[in-house]
Amino acid sequence: MLENLIVFVLASFIGFEVISKVPQTLHTPLMSGTNAISGIAIVGALMAAAMAGGDWAKWLGFAALVVATINVIGGFMVTDRMLQMFKKKEKN
Repeated sequence: MLENLIVFVLASFIGFEVISKVPQTLHTPLMSGTNAISGIAIVGALMAAAMAGGDWAKWLGFAALVVATINVIGGFMVTDRMLQMFKKKEKN
C-alpha cells in the first residue's frame, strides 16, 4: 500500500510539473490526446471493477470508472468549446 501511495504522489508531482510547462498554443491538441488516454483509463477501471475480489475493491473500481468517464466527457466539452473559438462568425 505504501509503495502505491509513493508512486501516486510522485506521478502527481511529475504530471503537474510537465503540464504547467506546456505553452497555451498546444493545449487544444494535448487535450484531445489526453481524452484518448482517459478512454484507456475507462477500460482499465472496467477491468479493475470486474476482476476485483472484495466489495471494497469493486467500489473503488466503480469510483475510478465514474471519475474517468467524467474526465473524458468534460475534456471533450472543453475541447469543443475551444475549437468553437476558431470558427468564423457568420455574416448576416
